[in-house]
Amino acid sequence: MDAVLITSVASVLPVEILELIFNNLERHELIPVLSSNSIFHNTASRAVYRNISETSSVKALKLIKTLALNATYSRHVRSIDLDFANNLITANILRLLNRTLQQLKSLTTLILDFSQTDNAADVAWIFQGCSFSLTTFTSSMRCDRSLAQFLAMQPKITELCLRGFNKEYEFALEPMALPKLEHFRTVLSYPSIVGEVLRGRPVESVSMSLYPGDVQTSLDTLLLSATAIKRLTVMSFESDPPVALLPLIADRLPHLEAFHLVVLMTHYTHDILLEIGSSLEQFKALKYITFMAPGIPASFNDEKSIAEAWSRSCPTLQTIILPKGLVWFQRDENWACLKDRED
Repeated sequence: MDAVLITSVASVLPVEILELIFNNLERHELIPVLSSNSIFHNTASRAVYRNISETSSVKALKLIKTLALNATYSRHVRSIDLDFANNLITANILRLLNRTLQQLKSLTTLILDFSQTDNAADVAWIFQGCSFSLTTFTSSMRCDRSLAQFLAMQPKITELCLRGFNKEYEFALEPMALPKLEHFRTVLSYPSIVGEVLRGRPVESVSMSLYPGDVQTSLDTLLLSATAIKRLTVMSFESDPPVALLPLIADRLPHLEAFHLVVLMTHYTHDILLEIGSSLEQFKALKYITFMAPGIPASFNDEKSIAEAWSRSCPTLQTIILPKGLVWFQRDENWACLKDRED
């Protein structure tokens, strides 16, 4: 496309139409557009910088340098994902990141990953002077007093993911912090931190890990939410069979609607899966269940018999996903899966 044609198109099409077109292009396709003319540049830059995800630390460093120096680009950013997990970062880089974050005044989604070495120190000071208002925040930085202070300044967060490394620091949230929190995900093994986040907040969806010795204490934290938890995802490192875990969850969350269980330390068998069915009787509103565990894959007919047995124990079930990965659902009062339709 020559310069005359580009200028003609830019003069005929409204900016809103150009933006719709650019929103359907991949990031690498937009880069040449930036250098075509001023109208295309201004419009395309909004699409380029609106949602940013950089898994390469080299590219991430170049990006934050650009955003720190260019207020025009930084004002377009709504979502940014920066991954430094595989690199050690210097104090100068942290200071640069702080300057960049101060520029991102329209930011609503922030994902930050740091290495375990970097998390040995307080890095939450990088949020000093920031004026953005987040709705989603994910980070591997350690849960300490500085992070708690930052979260207290973000009242619009509805989704929070803390996947810091397992070492306990002083972490106490103000009672009025995170008043709109609805979804919480964590891999931390400390029930005290999970309880601190859930206590008195309207969290209805939780993803958590269970470790030996802390199972009951961790599950007790689910009772601290200000509202009934409807969706629960559990990654279990417990060696006890899952048939012992389900009653503990049902006792605390009998009105759970969706439950996803990943068992890592216990191999399943057909008999174990059938036995789990009796543990589902205590759930009064369960609609969706996923069970994943290591073991010998069951046959198609075996999984169908398990789905039927589970539904007899828990009639509210609508969808079941078992270790084979097939999605079972009710059709014409029978249990079927997508494989049926393919056949």
